[in-house]
Amino acid sequence: MMINTNRKVELIDITDKVQEEVRNKSISNGICVVSTPHTTTAIIINENESGLISDLLNLLNKLVPPGADYNHNRIDNNADSHLRAMLLGSSEAIPVIDGKLTLGTWQRIFFVELDGPRQRKANITLIRQT
Repeated sequence: MMINTNRKVELIDITDKVQEEVRNKSISNGICVVSTPHTTTAIIINENESGLISDLLNLLNKLVPPGADYNHNRIDNNADSHLRAMLLGSSEAIPVIDGKLTLGTWQRIFFVELDGPRQRKANITLIRQT
């Protein structure tokens, strides 16, 4: 799945696109793994609520402030993006039951851009239960 990001740091809800892929592949039961091949992006599951998203972005700024004296900045000046991606993780596995992603009431799947804007990719791997 291709994703065009618009800001340096942003969360993009990809839940509906992932569910569509599950539906298109006719997976009744199994596991859906959503991953990103980029070292400055992440995949997370949480609630799509603007206050919570703002809180997450503020937390990332406190934990890994941009512009700090990171060794990697000598190369790309984006060490904070790499470090944030390591904290968040690059994949999530979601059970599929009866053709639907098994997510909690408020859970959504997010692609997290940490060094944009760019054209990015998210991988969806479906494992069918036999």
